[in-house]
Formats: sequence, C-alpha cells, structure tokens
Amino acid sequence: MDEQEVTPLKLFFDLVFVFAITQVSGFVSDDATWTHLLEGLAVLAVLWWAWVSYAWLGNTAASDDGAIRVVLLSAMGAMLIVSLAVPGAFSDDGLIFGIAYFAVRLLHLGAYALIARNDPELQGVVGRLASTAIPGAALLVVAGALDGTPRTVCWIAALAIDYGGLAMRGVEGWRVQAGHFAERHGLIIIIALGESIVSLGLGAGGLNLDARVVVGALLGVAISAALWWAYFDVVAIVAERRLRDAPRRDQVRIARDSYTYLHLPMVAGIVVFAVGVKRTLEVSGELATVPATALCAGVALYLVALSAFKRRNVGSWNQPRLVAAAALIALAPLATTLPALLALALVALIACALIGYEVTAYSEARERIRHAA
Repeated sequence: MDEQEVTPLKLFFDLVFVFAITQVSGFVSDDATWTHLLEGLAVLAVLWWAWVSYAWLGNTAASDDGAIRVVLLSAMGAMLIVSLAVPGAFSDDGLIFGIAYFAVRLLHLGAYALIARNDPELQGVVGRLASTAIPGAALLVVAGALDGTPRTVCWIAALAIDYGGLAMRGVEGWRVQAGHFAERHGLIIIIALGESIVSLGLGAGGLNLDARVVVGALLGVAISAALWWAYFDVVAIVAERRLRDAPRRDQVRIARDSYTYLHLPMVAGIVVFAVGVKRTLEVSGELATVPATALCAGVALYLVALSAFKRRNVGSWNQPRLVAAAALIALAPLATTLPALLALALVALIACALIGYEVTAYSEARERIRHAA
C-alpha cells in the first residue's frame, strides 16, 4: 500500500475538532468545578474516539475523492452540531449531542463499507467496528434522554464499549501507513496546543493590558512551547521510525497503543492546562482549587503520557519527565496559596527546566536522532 499524504480535505476535516476542543475548554473554564472537569474529560474522550476513527479511515482510504469526500464533508456537518452541543451535553442539549454523534459514527461506518466493498479482509474490520460503534453511540442517544445517575451510567458504558472493544476485538485486518498516521496525530497535538494559545488570548480578552497580563501571557506561551518541544523535538521522530520499521502486525498494535490510546491523555493534559491558564490570567489573587489543579496536573498528565509513549515504543520510561510530573503534582496544593502569576511562573520554570536539562544531558543522542537519514 502506497504511503498516503495528509490531504487538504483531511486538514479541513480536522478544523472542526479545533472548535470541539475549544468548546470543551470553554465549558470547563466557565464553571471550573470538579463535576464540570470530569464531564469535560468525558466529552473529550467521546470526541477523541470520533477523531481517531476518522484518522484510521483516512489512513486506509486510497483517496478522499468521490463518495468518500461527500461522507467526510457530511461528517464535518454532524461533528459541528456535536461541538455546538458540548456545553449542554450533560443537560438540555444531551439528546442533540447524542443524535449528532450517532450520525458521525454511522457516516464513518458507511465510508469504511465503501472502501471495503471489494476487500474481504477489510469487510471483517467494518463488521467488528460496527459491533462497538453502534451500541456505544446509541447509548449516548439514550443518555441524552435521561438525567442524573442513569445518564452517567450510559456515558460510562458508552466509553467502556468503545475503548474496551478496541482492545478486545483484536487488530486483524487493520492497516497502517506510518508516516501518514504519525503526521496526523502530530497535527492534532498542534491543534490542542493551539487551543492553549487561544485560551491565553481569551483569558486576557477584556482585561487591562498591564504588566501582570503581559507576563502571564508570555509565561503561558513558554509552557506551551515547552510542551511542543517535548513532543516534536525527538519523541515524534523516534515513534514514527519505530512504527515504520515494525512488522505489519506489530505496526497495528503500536499504532493502537501509542497513538489511539496514549495520545488521548496528551491532548487531555493540554486541554486541562488550557483551562487552568485561562483562569490564571483572569484573577490577580490566589487560584481556586480546580484551576490550580488544572494548571499543574494538566502539564503533569501530558508528561506522564509522553513517558508512557516512550515506554511503549522503546521499552523504557523517561525518568526526568516523570520527576517533573511529580514536582507539578506536588505544586498543585501549594498553588492555591500563591498569587496566580507566581503559580504560573513555577509551572513554566519546571517545564522549561525539563527541556533545558534534556537538551543538555542528551545532546549527543538528540543530534544523532534528529540528523539520522
């Protein structure tokens, strides 16, 4: 199978997820409570599963012309409705959210069926996909008509079916194009990091552009830059090579574990951090518990996920990143007693110090990896 490019249509399709991630971040930050944070993460997990489903589709399709193009554009429309309903997914707009999401998943299955119509091996993949996609999405429709505990149970069951189903049904028949798959996931990391920059702008919007806001914005950009560096400087390069060099069956398992599963906590960490940094710019005093925790734990989650990413690909944990994550977790309760700007500065110090240490301590290995043929 020839290596596919990330086409303009796929990039266009991904734009709807920019809005979806912004909606999740805004939903949590507008009322930063533990309940909203957990609901936001649940919504993000559902949105992520829709996106990775289409990432696998784009990885498999020979082109995005003809009927596939129509399906992708239709799915964009349905996904936009899902995104619009995000703030009310656990309240008044739950049914709209569920129905639109069901349409997104059905369109995905329809596109896969089109691709597989002359491919018996791929037809088996479509059948296994449908066995979890349809009941999982249907549960979200049911959840939209319910309230309280029954609604929560339906959400948990829907997520368990999707995430557990992929692990249980095996990887027979799946196909991976390493460069395309890795690039697509790298782009979604950039989209999430872009949301953190947007949150900085929204947090500063309407405020007097005084020294506190300027310094806070620069510190936020420094953290986002450190998160970008932590992924793209070496890790993304090594992971793509590992995926490309693996035997086909191992390729699919690596793609599932490293990208489909482990990129979710990376994206979640960035989104949670974005919630914290937005609230940090909005207050001049101390941060409340949830924003302070989001500020520190979001970056920590991202670093732990990156370390697990390394563990899956090369067999060892990234200990400096785990140490930095532990320091950030330890900082979280202290951050509620500090001025918001100082808490943000300490997070920036830890993140940037980590990058500085890695560049210095691993300089030879870094240069070898980055300049290898």
